[in-house]
Amino acid sequence: MATMLKAFGRFFTKHPLAGNGLVYGTLYVGAEFSQQTITRKFLTDPPQAIDQPTLARYAVMGTFIYSPILYNWYKWLDKTFPGTAKRIIVKKLLLDQFVLTPPLLVIFFTGMSLMEQQSSITEECRQKFVPTFARSCLFWIPAQTLNFVLVPPKFRVVYVGSCAFAWVNILCWVKRQKMLGSN
Repeated sequence: MATMLKAFGRFFTKHPLAGNGLVYGTLYVGAEFSQQTITRKFLTDPPQAIDQPTLARYAVMGTFIYSPILYNWYKWLDKTFPGTAKRIIVKKLLLDQFVLTPPLLVIFFTGMSLMEQQSSITEECRQKFVPTFARSCLFWIPAQTLNFVLVPPKFRVVYVGSCAFAWVNILCWVKRQKMLGSN
């Protein structure tokens, strides 16, 4: 186990973007898979098959869209605001929540709508953005406090990915909620 962890650490040091992309994408798919397992296998009668195209959309979102954005964001944040002093952490938290999160939510809802080939790619975002952002504040501000205080920079995206497993379960739930005016 120790050898595996060392190899994992070396891979992340040598290939941080690829490593974080693989982990973050896997966590995104894992969160959607857990949601589908609960809703399709246990809460429907008869049980339904796993929706693989939806899993693929979450793989794209986590691996190729969110991971590079987050990797570069945290790299910039750590370079621009080095240290763990209380004032620095507050700046990072506020920037993370109020500068990065709004576009990430827009990217999530519009990106998923595009991949789902919905007729209106902005309607779901318009209806779900504000309540999702409020949930995000309640979830991510405490999670990011721990991130900026305790997590080494090379593992930040992995930590955020682990938190994202829980958060994406929330997003999956929000995504499944019917929009106003839909059948």
